[in-house]
Amino acid sequence: MKFAKSAVFAATMLSAVNVMAAEVSGNVTVATDYFFRAIDQSNGEALSGGFDVAFESGFYIGTWGSSIASWGEGIELDYYAGYRGSISEDVGYDLGFMHYGYPNESTGTLDFDEIYGSVSFGDASVGFAYSDDYFGGSGEMTLISFEYGVDVTEDYSVGFRIASNKIEDNVTFGTEDYVDWSLSLGTEAAGLEFSLTYTDTDLDAADCFGGDTEACSANVTFSITKSM
Repeated sequence: MKFAKSAVFAATMLSAVNVMAAEVSGNVTVATDYFFRAIDQSNGEALSGGFDVAFESGFYIGTWGSSIASWGEGIELDYYAGYRGSISEDVGYDLGFMHYGYPNESTGTLDFDEIYGSVSFGDASVGFAYSDDYFGGSGEMTLISFEYGVDVTEDYSVGFRIASNKIEDNVTFGTEDYVDWSLSLGTEAAGLEFSLTYTDTDLDAADCFGGDTEACSANVTFSITKSM
């Protein structure tokens, strides 16, 4: 059923895109760790990368993958499609669909689909994500987020994110509903992007995957990205 929904959505999105000029971009990142919504995914160093195709109309499609820990058999591979545009010079929007996949995991129960969207106002944005059957079959998930990013000097930028994560079946997922946040510092040099990011949640160790003291706790990660 998930595959069918993904295929129908992708076909609908692509059928709306006529032959037109498109911009293809890609990126590769090496990082000291990989966190998704402030929960550790790789338990250490991670290699990730992706490709995007953006059309003049505002439609885009892409894929992204990362190395992860053994619980996901070593790899995450995601696909997405969406539409972004602007209402005015300072107000923009983005709406899309994303499939999170773990192709090496034999049961297929970890895969899930989401719809997502955001509205940006200058340097700030408010976003949401919704899944009707979240990671591991944990039921409905609703996320509301706020992000703010700004250049503090000619060479450095800072970003802040906070999000509320509400999950229907907390026992199956492994945590209570939680709030996550992050603070990042970024710069560019020699054609590379460097980022230092602090992440944390409001979860106690007892509420994190049966007492995991690391997966949901405060962490600092460093990453280097090459965009193409």
